[in-house]
Amino acid sequence: MAIEQRSGLLPYLFSAVSEDANKPAPLVLFLHGARDRGNDLNVLLKWGLPRFVNESSSLPYFFLAPQLPEGQTWVERESDVIALLDNFIASRSIDPSRVIISGFSLGTTGAWHIAASHPGRFAGLVAVSGRVPQTLESKQLDALKEIPIQIFQGAKDEKLSIESTQQIVDTLRGLGGTVDFTVLPEGDHFIADEVYTDLKLQQWLISQSRRASVAV
Repeated sequence: MAIEQRSGLLPYLFSAVSEDANKPAPLVLFLHGARDRGNDLNVLLKWGLPRFVNESSSLPYFFLAPQLPEGQTWVERESDVIALLDNFIASRSIDPSRVIISGFSLGTTGAWHIAASHPGRFAGLVAVSGRVPQTLESKQLDALKEIPIQIFQGAKDEKLSIESTQQIVDTLRGLGGTVDFTVLPEGDHFIADEVYTDLKLQQWLISQSRRASVAV
């Protein structure tokens, strides 16, 4: 699948849905990790979800992956990410009730923050090798109960503890949230290739949908 590269407020990779789609399709918004910041979009294509999309012949969803400049975080660029998403929803045949946000490492922290701040925008959250920002307020955590969440973490990840992630899982479930927590027994921090190529997750990405009344 050919991925387009564009510059703008935030440079980004974009891939259109497979040609045979004749109705609004889902969109997966991907936020990369710290080491992929900079001004070369090709570094995003080396692994994880961008590489999977780039090497797939066709996919049933649109794909959008902006890139941060060196030294910046997704939390700082939250409004720009939402503006980019709005532009795509307005200009492409994207189903606004079927937008999934996903992140790896630094991108996971951003995905948690953006989803918690704009819960009516997303049909699902996929968090890979990343922590929940400590700055989230109780009302933001409460808002996350409306979004189905998939969390993936390596058991041998030296940067994250299983215990702290389990605490947030228990908190969200206690609020009534739908959270799946998958621990890869042999995985370290860099599990993105294994996670995103899993066919079960790929099916999950296109099976989630928010009610139209809150997809605004």
